[in-house]
Amino acid sequence: MNKNLRNFGLGILGGLIPLGAYFAIGAFNDSKISTSDRILNESTYFKKASYSGDVALAPNFIDAAENSVQSVVHVTTKVVTTQVQRDPFFEFFYGPGSGGGKEYKQYGSGSGSGVIVSKDGYIVTNNHVIANASEIEVILNDNAKYTAKVIGVDLSTDLAVIKIDATDLRPMMIGNSDDLKIGEWVLAVGNPFNLTNTVTAGIVSAKARNINIIDRSNQNIPIESFIQTDAAVNPGNSGGALVNTRGELVGINTAIASQTGSYSGYSFAIPSNLMIKVMSDLIDFGVVQRGFLGVQISEISQELKEKENLKTTVGVYVGEVVEDGGAKRAGIKKGDIITKIGDKEITSVSQLQEEIGKKRPGDKISVTIINSKGNQETKEVVLRNSNGDTKLLDKETISKSTALGANFENLSAKELKEYNITNGVKISSLSAGKLKSLGLVAGMVITKINETPVNSVEQLTKELNKKEGGVLLEITSKNGRKDYVGFGL
Repeated sequence: MNKNLRNFGLGILGGLIPLGAYFAIGAFNDSKISTSDRILNESTYFKKASYSGDVALAPNFIDAAENSVQSVVHVTTKVVTTQVQRDPFFEFFYGPGSGGGKEYKQYGSGSGSGVIVSKDGYIVTNNHVIANASEIEVILNDNAKYTAKVIGVDLSTDLAVIKIDATDLRPMMIGNSDDLKIGEWVLAVGNPFNLTNTVTAGIVSAKARNINIIDRSNQNIPIESFIQTDAAVNPGNSGGALVNTRGELVGINTAIASQTGSYSGYSFAIPSNLMIKVMSDLIDFGVVQRGFLGVQISEISQELKEKENLKTTVGVYVGEVVEDGGAKRAGIKKGDIITKIGDKEITSVSQLQEEIGKKRPGDKISVTIINSKGNQETKEVVLRNSNGDTKLLDKETISKSTALGANFENLSAKELKEYNITNGVKISSLSAGKLKSLGLVAGMVITKINETPVNSVEQLTKELNKKEGGVLLEITSKNGRKDYVGFGL
């Protein structure tokens, strides 16, 4: 009997040992693997979140980002500048340009972004990305590399169109920037600090922002009506895409507000609707066909309202009306307040500039004003070009001079004397093109084209437009040195 009891007790003990080990190991595993889950489940102070139904964890940018990076390219440039080391002793006694000196070249590089807008290789970027470039290279998302040529640039908006010899590219769908709302999510896609295919997110924090960054020299008329966002943008993002959550292009990233040169909270993009017009003109004509309303305008401050006894601060104030301009012909007067262009409300100068910037000479627009008596009127205005007529520039006439990437100006009698020449046309500015690639710089003078003396800009343009094949230019530098450069048209 005792033997049976002993055996029974040993059997129970044998069963309890593995059972105890099982629970001990289970407790050990629980403490090792899921301590945080147990704390959340058991604690009276923490509750684990549970999501169900249509509740979203966060905005989803995955599709927009994946589609966008296929259409954003990396733009790299090589820059060659020519410097002259002058003799200060001679210049002190005989004046600027008399010191002679040795010319030498300096080499640099730059990078930015661009957006593919057509299957056959048209790309939109910023002018400042390719300015002064002697060579432009485009790197696609799949790392394929192409040499790009400049189709046209627009200093007023800081936009440029370049083209690569490629087919079956993936252009980005272009959205309507007018539909953007403040507070809407957007993505910035580009290549900051040469970090390719970088995507950042933010919201639209303002629209029609003027930050006075576009160059006003050479009679340039800036058009600034930026989309302001808090998406992180840095050097290298310029020319890249601002994209809505549907993956549509709504802007070209252009600038940042920064004291350091790097992102400090705000970035600025050119609206896609303005970009479309500029891009189309550059592709179709080589230059922007810009229409002018024919007024000088200003924001309406409280001080201006009181001084001019205005009825409202909403709209823009007409300070002057240009003679023979479209506005004057339509009956718009000094002192009128412009409140609408078409059906678009106008509350700032930058808004008005953007709306007019979308139009060409000859386009008819409706302008709603409040006159000096406080009455609202609608005027039909035909926009005119800078010459006061409605003609569009002919692409064939300007295509060759545009390919040179140069602007020219006639020389005064004083300048002819300084250069010690009797004729010539000065290169006033250069962008990417044939002359820049040959090492020419602003300030040099073209004195002959194919042995024919050059006396005016008009003559030079006509000679270039009728030339086929090779061109030989005689160039005079400020130090009096003559040189010859040849190229094909």
